[in-house]
Amino acid sequence: RAGVHILLLLVQTLCLTSVAAFSNGKVTEACGSMMPKHGHAPNTTHAPYTLSVNVTEFSSGDYIQVTISGTTYFEGFLLEARNASNPDSDAVGSFILTNPKTTQLLQCGHTPDSAVSHTMYITVCFGIETPPPPPINALSFSSVGCGQQKSCLLDPVGCDPEKDPSCFFLSFAPKGQTVVFELSGPSDGYIAFALSHDTWMGDDDMYLCVRDDSLVDVSAAYVKGRSYPQEASENVLTDVAWRLADGVIQCQFRRQVLVPQDPTRFSLDAQYYLFMAYGEAENGEVHRHDRQPLISSQQSVINGPAEILNGSRSPLLMKFHSVLMLIAWMLAGSTGTFLASYFKPDWPERTLFGQRIWFQVHRGLMILTVLLTCVAFTLPFIYRGGWSKHAGAHPYLGCTVLALALLQPIMATLRPPPDSSRRWVFNWLHWGAGTVAEIMAG
Repeated sequence: RAGVHILLLLVQTLCLTSVAAFSNGKVTEACGSMMPKHGHAPNTTHAPYTLSVNVTEFSSGDYIQVTISGTTYFEGFLLEARNASNPDSDAVGSFILTNPKTTQLLQCGHTPDSAVSHTMYITVCFGIETPPPPPINALSFSSVGCGQQKSCLLDPVGCDPEKDPSCFFLSFAPKGQTVVFELSGPSDGYIAFALSHDTWMGDDDMYLCVRDDSLVDVSAAYVKGRSYPQEASENVLTDVAWRLADGVIQCQFRRQVLVPQDPTRFSLDAQYYLFMAYGEAENGEVHRHDRQPLISSQQSVINGPAEILNGSRSPLLMKFHSVLMLIAWMLAGSTGTFLASYFKPDWPERTLFGQRIWFQVHRGLMILTVLLTCVAFTLPFIYRGGWSKHAGAHPYLGCTVLALALLQPIMATLRPPPDSSRRWVFNWLHWGAGTVAEIMAG
């Protein structure tokens, strides 16, 4: 919504004990004036509490971290956001709770969740702060500095996530004994990247930014084979930040170069291929990626010099598969069928190795088609390591094409003589099987 700023409340203190607050926090009657109505005189001394925000500049749709802290305990509070140019106007923006047990959302004015107050039992806290949960920042990723200050993998090539919401962006930059990662891309579910020793998925060090309603969970995981990612048992990520805006998920975090407490985390001093993927998520659980992952064309030292990486969503084996099928059916097969259909009368008596020219050329091209199809058929199985359960109808169409292609030379070997009364059966079967195979292969 234009002009509405989404805010996040974060209360971070060390809690020593709990007592019942004066009221249950249902203080909507104080929304307008924000004056307490508990019958006590207001405090006129210096306030022992601090209200702070993590950013001072933001745009519509950004998340702002709001922190309440103090040097003494408090029994209740009411928090709203007001338009700075008109403080007497209604509350603006919406809050997200980080601890629903001690805080609750209120509606002040016409905007739902536009205020936060305490609950029946509020925690009495003293001003020693504990480590905060992952911050929510107004991130701004850019391709500026790629190849100089940080390494980047971009899809499409040369895109800028700051200007193009369809840009998939991964960057990493060494910072002492740590590496800072940035990941951005359009997705309603999750975006992820993995470090791999090869261009095959499996046994990889993975990092996920998963949307769960209006929040994003940033975590490390390990993928063994083609199983579901196993989330890391140790929290190895620091300085975590994320942002949701206009269908784009962005996240940032820092990781130590070496993580001895978690052996599944790869050393960032070594070379790896980079995989970048996205897909759907439901209740924080990721589903299979929507497209073939983007795979870097070369290995990169994560903790090494900055460089711009190129990538492809089609591995080399799958490219060979496509090229061989294209040559087999769009060139060799089509040409062989065309010669058999239209060139019989043109070379009625001319022979080659004892057979008519058109037949020899037709047979040679069709044998080439079958051989190329057989080779192309094996490549996806080599790449996948077996049958793919998530490739849709494509594997079944490929099996049918291969079966029809192998059937053709068998039928040709068993065909009856030209003057046989059953020759027409062969002609129709040979033509029909070839036509169906060519259509399905195309």
